[in-house]
This record gives sequence, C-alpha cells and structure tokens, in this order.
Amino acid sequence: MTTPIVVAMVLFPGLNQLDLTGPYEVFSRMPGARVSLVAATMGPVKSEWGLTIAPDVAFADAGQADIICVPGGWGVNEQLENEPFLAFLREQSSRARYVTSVCSGALLLGAAGLLTGYRATTHWMSLDLLALLGAEPVEERVVVDRNRVTGGGVTAGIDFGLVVVRELVGASAAQEIQLAIEYQPSPPYESGMPSTAPAAVREAVLRAAERSLDERRRIVERVVARR
Repeated sequence: MTTPIVVAMVLFPGLNQLDLTGPYEVFSRMPGARVSLVAATMGPVKSEWGLTIAPDVAFADAGQADIICVPGGWGVNEQLENEPFLAFLREQSSRARYVTSVCSGALLLGAAGLLTGYRATTHWMSLDLLALLGAEPVEERVVVDRNRVTGGGVTAGIDFGLVVVRELVGASAAQEIQLAIEYQPSPPYESGMPSTAPAAVREAVLRAAERSLDERRRIVERVVARR
C-alpha cells in the first residue's frame, strides 16, 4: 500500500479563506494526498469575511504532516505572538518534507523562526516585513527555496498549490489538476499588482488597510525585539 502524502492546513480566526481553499482544492486532487484542516481546538473557525470552517483535528491530536501549509489574512496579526500556535508550527516543520505558506501566512513562519536565511514571498503589502523576520523577500508569485515554498497574495494560492504538486508528484499531475479545475486566469484589469495598478487604485487599497498594516508592523517589531 502506498503511504499517503499527509497535508496539514492550519486554521486560525480571521484567516483569508481563499488563501486556504485555493490550495486545498489543488492538494485534494493530488494523487496519494490526504488533506486535513488543523486548528488549536475543534471549535468552528470564522474567516476574516465570516465564512465558518470546521477543523478536522486539533493541534494536540494532529500526527506528523508531510506538508504543513499556513494561510494568511488579517487574523495573522493576533497569531504572531501566540506562542502555542508558533510552537505547533515549529514542531511540525522540524520533520515535514515541505514547510509552506500562502499570502501573509509567511509572516507566521517567520515569527516561528522558520524562514531565517530562506528566500520567501508574501502579499505585496507585507513583503518588506519578511526581512525583519530573517527571510530574504522576493517579489515573485511563488518562491521555492529548498523545502520552503511560499506563495504571494491570496489568489497565488492556486499557483502555489500547483507548484507544490509538481515538486512532489511531477509536472504531469500538476497539469492534470490545472486542467481539471480549468485554471486559466484572464482578469478583466491589469490591477493585480501595485506595479501595474493605477496609482489611485493602489492608494485606495493602502488607505483601507493602513490601520491593520500599522498594527502588523508594530507586532512584527515586538516579535523581533524579543529574539
């Protein structure tokens, strides 16, 4: 019998559901994969926009995963100083084949000390914070550095998932999944990155996120100061 590839996707309050569900869709179709949602408790977890997600297993009962995947979202801010949460990431990552994140989930890997000396990416609004946490920030959609795989903001989770599948089971399997989910993005605007979005659009997005971004920076600075 073939040993399954165990994928643990981490839940926490205020996560971005697409950071989670994009790669969840991809990983669930990966040959030999067994995907589980893990959380601190078995209670339902509400995403940043209110979607409620039920975990499959609590941290205390989770076995060792081959892939640990951490999504992002504004709920990251609260978890950056949550030592039991970060300890779980460290414990899993010590024996996982791949340690991964999507969007600002990379900041949680960084806060746990798991990106020191690694190239990594995250959402463009938080990219500069990776350097404070010991990583080398890279402005790319998906970054692979040894057994660390990080995806950029939100929608990059699907691209990220396909890259991880390629790394584990090959390009053919990744392409079959891409076709099965008809992943051929063709957005109506060239506003997906700050370098291509109109200045007014970029400024509006930054204004809307200003308070949460300021809080995130203060928390990251506290995390770094305690090291």
